[in-house]
Amino acid sequence: MVIKLLAIGKTDNKELKALIEEYQKRLSHYIKFHLEIIPDIKNVKNLSEKQQKQKEGELILRKLSSTDVLILLDENGKQLDSVMFSNYLQKHMNSGIKQLVFVIGGPYGFSEDVYKKAKGKLSLSKMTFSHQMVRLFVIEQLYRGFTILKNEPYHHR
Repeated sequence: MVIKLLAIGKTDNKELKALIEEYQKRLSHYIKFHLEIIPDIKNVKNLSEKQQKQKEGELILRKLSSTDVLILLDENGKQLDSVMFSNYLQKHMNSGIKQLVFVIGGPYGFSEDVYKKAKGKLSLSKMTFSHQMVRLFVIEQLYRGFTILKNEPYHHR
């Protein structure tokens, strides 16, 4: 299985970029992982919230293949602790899917078309985080999930 993380807009902060790269490197010891950045939409000032979600949604959907399993990182999604998340990953690996795709949407969330395509929604917290920080948190949780599955000491119970 391959895991892909799609995110809208680049990460500006150098320290955050370095941490993201560090956890990507760590994660690569367990699974094939790709972080793919979808460039920000230009001239959003001229678009309504719905139009912006629609345009971002089109860009997200173009990045998917028909066999991908799409999971949205959404404030209204299911919350899992780290052990539950590791089991969630294991279930997907056992199901024989080729690619599991997590998506971090734009500032207003996802279009209806993206919600229709999704096979699940996860929430990292009831709190709001910057989209750039969420990338790090997701990749770190993926890494943590695999260390739990391998019974390695990174995660303390």
